[in-house]
Amino acid sequence: MSVRALAAAVLVALALAPVGHAAGRGKHLYGRYCLQCHGANGLGIDHDAKRAGPPLRGVGALAADFYLRTGYMPLRDATAQPRRSRVLFSEGEIRALVAYVASLGPARPVPKPHPERGSLSEGQQLFADHCAGCHQIVAAGGYLTGAVAPPLTNATSVQVAEAIRIGPYVMPRFSTRQLSPHQVDSIVRYVRFAQRPDDRGGWAIGHLGPVPEGLVTWFVAAAALVGFCLVVGRRLRSE
Repeated sequence: MSVRALAAAVLVALALAPVGHAAGRGKHLYGRYCLQCHGANGLGIDHDAKRAGPPLRGVGALAADFYLRTGYMPLRDATAQPRRSRVLFSEGEIRALVAYVASLGPARPVPKPHPERGSLSEGQQLFADHCAGCHQIVAAGGYLTGAVAPPLTNATSVQVAEAIRIGPYVMPRFSTRQLSPHQVDSIVRYVRFAQRPDDRGGWAIGHLGPVPEGLVTWFVAAAALVGFCLVVGRRLRSE
């Protein structure tokens, strides 16, 4: 073997060594926290409804990263809706688990959105068309039949992009043909804006939308009208 070929082999081995170590550690963590629901080697379990988890082969790093970093997993009851909660794993443990799950099938990498490249107006329109029916136009979440659409207040840019491609729980999954990477960037940019909106109009009233805002306006106007009538009535009686 030539010196150049030997050097190339050493570089490849060094590049692959951390990945292999991470996947090995992830396999140990998987056996401890995930095996009872998702089965050996991510094949899934379907014989016990209470502990039945979907197979993980082919979900790639994409799904594992999303579910672990949002605290959606692990679940006590595999039939319950995952909810955002406290993350149970350290950064190193998450990386190891993601590496192991990614090694089980075809690669589906974690997306890298660039909201600064997206269009805010286009993102608002896309969010209204595809997301607001469940999450509300202000991304505050909502209630569905048999499910809850979570608020996106604490969602990171990566998590929004991941959810679009995964379709967690009852959320539909959008392929690149349905929503291009640029459109995802625009949606992410709008969600980031909705998390900290620019309330130039004054009191936002919890960003509940035009109907509650209109009701508050009518209540204030009605109270002002009643007060005006009382003042005028007292003056008329005093005369």
